[in-house]
Amino acid sequence: MVSRLSVLFSLAVAAVAAAQDIPAAEIISRRSHIVPGPLRVTELFFRVPLDYNDPEGETIELFGRSVTGYEVPIVPPEEEEEVSDLPYMVYLEGGPGFGNREPQNHPLTSTALERGYQVLYLDHRGTGYSTPVSTNMLNQLEGGEDAQVEYLRLMRQDNTVRDCEAVRKALTSGMSENQAKWSIFGQSYGGFVSLSYLSLHPEGLREVFLTGGLAPVGRSAQEVYEALYPRVMKRNEAYYRKFPEDIQNVRQVARHIESQGGSVDLPAGGSLTVPRLMTIGIDFGGAGGFDYVHTTIKNLKTSLDQFGFLTRASLVPLETFTTFDTNIIYAILHEAIYCNGPNDVSNWASDRVAKNLNLFSWLSPNSSVAANSSEPLLFAGENIFPFFFDTYPELIPLKGVANKLAAVDDWTYIYNQTQLARNEVPVYAASYIDDLYVDYEFAKDTANLLRGVRTWETNAIYHSGLRTNTAEVLGALFNLRNNVID
Repeated sequence: MVSRLSVLFSLAVAAVAAAQDIPAAEIISRRSHIVPGPLRVTELFFRVPLDYNDPEGETIELFGRSVTGYEVPIVPPEEEEEVSDLPYMVYLEGGPGFGNREPQNHPLTSTALERGYQVLYLDHRGTGYSTPVSTNMLNQLEGGEDAQVEYLRLMRQDNTVRDCEAVRKALTSGMSENQAKWSIFGQSYGGFVSLSYLSLHPEGLREVFLTGGLAPVGRSAQEVYEALYPRVMKRNEAYYRKFPEDIQNVRQVARHIESQGGSVDLPAGGSLTVPRLMTIGIDFGGAGGFDYVHTTIKNLKTSLDQFGFLTRASLVPLETFTTFDTNIIYAILHEAIYCNGPNDVSNWASDRVAKNLNLFSWLSPNSSVAANSSEPLLFAGENIFPFFFDTYPELIPLKGVANKLAAVDDWTYIYNQTQLARNEVPVYAASYIDDLYVDYEFAKDTANLLRGVRTWETNAIYHSGLRTNTAEVLGALFNLRNNVID
């Protein structure tokens, strides 16, 4: 439901977006090579403002890979043309905080090329090769924690959209207004970016494809997690039905951690605590996630049974289960992606809601799981907790920054509900009914708000469908695009 206040906010952001002219990015370098496929991959670096409100100020670099099909010519040309005139489809990765894999390894590439597009895999600012954010990089900023907070505040959806517009203007310079528009494809958080794009700069878009990316527009972080936890509980029930032996196996591992003073050192730094162990349930939302969690628990249990301690081989998977150490934006800005405008404060929403609902015994101060019990310890899902900034080596120095970000109450606008309601850009969305990460009911509300959207819904595929069920998902999306209903 759209409140009067959010309508007023939307009108305000519409005025701001309309007034802001995005300058074209500067192309720093462009280099092409041929990869197996065969495909021509062009690697591009761009220079854009860090803050679009200060276009003459500090700059950052963006990285993208453009890919087209390639045929070996019978007679090689004297000069090879690197620039294609095919319409662009821009892929926006999930996260937040993740760069793109190489085009030849991406499930979208072959289908998009067959459909007549060239694909641009553009790393969001702060990720991949786009001036990536890290603890050491943030420490180079003058001004301490406050400067780091201000820098990180510029890493959300709204500025990613502005980056895309700047890059679009650079790559389509000289084209007509219609030719210069491009298509975007948003997976998960990439869909959140796409809805911001539709809100702030729809003039740059020809069409939008979404997979698991109908963001909970108009919902606070608290509402997001209040809706999430019932789904997490259902996934716990399903997990322990499949692996009932893990009720005791998980407790065995947890008791061992407690016997070591509540913490086991991890090989690459940081520590494994019982709360951190129980967050590996983040994988419950993807195909094969149950089996990966079970294998991880089995490795830990087998190590304890055979040696009485946790071997390096059993601990290493815990370090990479969630990639907070290499993709810190995923942890430090995760709740901020739900904050739309002033007075929308995250305030560690996931942690607060879990404690209010008394869901996880391991979240209680000084809790102990040492007692034998037939009750399972419950895993969390895609949740961010303050204790991450005590147990992940890359996050530990950023604890103060994370607390300040959680208290920010003057976020910029990322969605314009008024603009979405009068949208004229065709949108084709795959929505997963049993999606652990993007609430299906909220996704339906967004689809009802968004004018001109066609949706394909399924309860047979999880959030990872683009990767695990590529042909089915992409086939359904392009059928939405090509089928004529009226």
